Amino acid sequence: MKKHILLIAAAVVLYSCGGDKNGGGSNADKALQDSVQTYLDGYNQKYRELNIVANESSWKQQTHIVKGDTMNAAANDKAQQDLAIFTGSSDNIAMAKRFLKDESKLTELQVKQLKSILYKAANNPQTIKDLVDARIKAETKQTDNLFGFDFKVDGKSVSANDIDGALASETNLAKRQKVWEASKEVGKGLKAGLVNLRDLRNKTVQGLGYKDYFEYQVSDYGMTTQEMIDMLQKFNRELYPLYRELHTWARYELAKKYKVQDVPDLIPAHWLPNRWGQEWSSLVNVKGINLDSALKTKDAEWIVKQGERFYVSIGFPELPKTFWEKSDLYPAPKDANYKKNNHASAWHMDYDQDVRSLMSVEPNSEWYETSHHELGHIYYYLSYSNPQVPILLREGANRAYHEALGSMMGMAAMQKPFMENLGLIPKGTKSDEMQTLLKEALNYVVFIPFSTGTMSMFEHDLYSNNLPADQFNKRWWELAAQYQGIAPPTARGEEYCDAATKTHINDDAAQYYDYALSFVLLFQVHDHIAKEILHQDPHNTNYYGNKEVGKFIGEIMKPGASADWRKLLKEKTGSDLSAKAMLDYFAPLMDYLKEQNKGRKYTLPELK
Repeated sequence: MKKHILLIAAAVVLYSCGGDKNGGGSNADKALQDSVQTYLDGYNQKYRELNIVANESSWKQQTHIVKGDTMNAAANDKAQQDLAIFTGSSDNIAMAKRFLKDESKLTELQVKQLKSILYKAANNPQTIKDLVDARIKAETKQTDNLFGFDFKVDGKSVSANDIDGALASETNLAKRQKVWEASKEVGKGLKAGLVNLRDLRNKTVQGLGYKDYFEYQVSDYGMTTQEMIDMLQKFNRELYPLYRELHTWARYELAKKYKVQDVPDLIPAHWLPNRWGQEWSSLVNVKGINLDSALKTKDAEWIVKQGERFYVSIGFPELPKTFWEKSDLYPAPKDANYKKNNHASAWHMDYDQDVRSLMSVEPNSEWYETSHHELGHIYYYLSYSNPQVPILLREGANRAYHEALGSMMGMAAMQKPFMENLGLIPKGTKSDEMQTLLKEALNYVVFIPFSTGTMSMFEHDLYSNNLPADQFNKRWWELAAQYQGIAPPTARGEEYCDAATKTHINDDAAQYYDYALSFVLLFQVHDHIAKEILHQDPHNTNYYGNKEVGKFIGEIMKPGASADWRKLLKEKTGSDLSAKAMLDYFAPLMDYLKEQNKGRKYTLPELK
């Protein structure tokens, strides 16, 4: 830390002494830029050093969770606190503010870094160190409680993969309800921690002038809370007519599947193949395309290696050797004495070439798509780890870009020409294109009301409206009914906290709209690639082996956050962020669903 204080002092001396005493002139501006650069160079170096330690401690905590073992948690607390002390230091806040007073005289890259310093400081201001320390400890404890939880069905321990598998295939409603309810038990022990985290997160960012934690997270897009809410509601409204048709179709199809005569107005949550009702694609099996069957002959390692082969085919390099040595890619052994985070993630350990993924890959279509998605993050990390992008700006152009590009590659890997190219399905396979589109809509369109509505509105209410703890579950299910048309199988009292069973509520808070925006962005970029580079139908593309596709994607990835996300999108696709490409992609499905739903009762209201 002393080294960094000296660098700050050096920057102050340069700033005070450099240039013409009368002010103005290019010499004075150059002296100012030099002093700012001295400060930024020191900050970037220290920021990287501290993040390496913090990332390593977080990695250990999430890959090796042993009940009763507090060593990993203590190490993680210490590393996160050291990082927080640095990023939130009064000296760094003061220096960044001081330099930004002369913003017009600095380079664009310098201004971006200084603003990034202030943004990061707001999450850890050392003017309220006790609050920051308490929040870090609370986050570590919440992570342990979430990922160390022992799910049980009929007294027998089951994994998250087991639960997801049962919800995808079980047809006995009583058994489905038992599994679904088991998946929600973890929320009971997380509720008190979520209340505490909400209060600590809000108070922390209020120390640097933000109204609440939701506003703080939204500000990273250069938007106000209301601007973000308005955008989310706009996308939700635009896709609502199609979702209403999908919801009606699903109610009747599920009732038929489970042999229920009275079709419910709201879909019982345990009828759906996903724990939160955010994705329903397994309701449709496209005849002629059985990817799960083809993947049964592969092993889990093949799934990830094939993802790498795809990226290499379009011009990206092979993954670093350390990726394979240090990642944790497969489920923990059944007899392991530890647990691991069961949520797929990608990690940029050192802001350079140490990239890793945490997954629990099995040879099935879900993990096939997920692996392509996660490697999208990895290649994004590697692309912007170049000398033109300072450490502070080695992030996505905005948070949604990371998810969009990963999801786009996952979607591309699931399109028929792509799978034919790999021999996963026979060339010339006949399939029902409308059923394929329906399956995709049950993934991408169904996700929009969950992400823009249930999740984002709950977190907005949680942080911005200080939602009372005795209304958490009530509000969660009100939103699920309003946006998704879903209801729990039985009444769920406030002893439960079903929102907290979603990983992001706990450890990636107030950012779930990233995923909604990423889907809109995904279709916009995919539409451009299909029409302008491949000259193919967006529904039937094959990215594999096309270096021009790789070059285009690489040009989006390479600048990281050094580029303005709006300008970058306009430059590459020719338009601002818009749901038009997504709406166009699924437009052929509307007439089909209306025909299927003739004579059926619609229970979601029409838009006025």
